[in-house]
Parts: sequence; C-alpha cells; structure tokens
Amino acid sequence: QVQLVESGGGLVQAGASLRLSCAASGHTFSSYTMGWFRQAPGKEREFVAAISWGGGSTRYADSVKGRFTISRDNAKNTVYLQMNSLKPEDTAAYYCAADLTRILLRIGVHDYDYWGQGTQVTVSS
Repeated sequence: QVQLVESGGGLVQAGASLRLSCAASGHTFSSYTMGWFRQAPGKEREFVAAISWGGGSTRYADSVKGRFTISRDNAKNTVYLQMNSLKPEDTAAYYCAADLTRILLRIGVHDYDYWGQGTQVTVSS
C-alpha cells in the first residue's frame, strides 16, 4: 500500500507560480515512478508530468513543457511540481500518482497504481 497526500494548491492570477507537493508513505518511495495528473471540470483526467524512481528522467505533456518542472526528494519521500507562468487553462484538480511497475515514465491514467486525493489549482485571468 502507498498513501499519497498532495498540498500546495490555491487561487492565483495568470502568470503566477505555485509549487505542489506530494508526500508518500507505505512503500519504498525510491523504487517507483511518480506522476502528476490533472482534471478540469467536465474533462477527463490527463497526464502532466512523470519522474523516474531515481529522478534522472522526466517526461512532460506538451501543454506544460517549459513551464512546469517535476522533481523528487527521495530522502523526504516527496515529489514536487513547480508550476510557472500559470494560465487559466491550467485550472484543475491536480493529483499525484505512483506507478510501481518500474516501466519508465508511463503516461496513462490506468498505468498508475495509487493516487492522492487531489489539490485544487485555480488560475484567474
């Protein structure tokens, strides 16, 4: 079992920055891929970013590439999503997720085994 708890969401204006955190417990954090997904009202959950178990490889959705950065601190069992130059279309609930299969940087919702409860990000124009 893996427990994931996100934090750091909020209401910001367009162009601002936010950093999301996801604290993990219950398994060897350094052994699995971590991902961030988001879901806007009325839309399907979509991939945002993923990072390999050691942190050496990352992958991003085209919509966030160059603006968002995923990172992890295995000593703190935490993964981060630094979001810069936020846009109104980034408004969504953001979820972190864990993929225990050790297949590198998968992007499908069904590829991930455990999910957090989500944190809301709202970007006003």
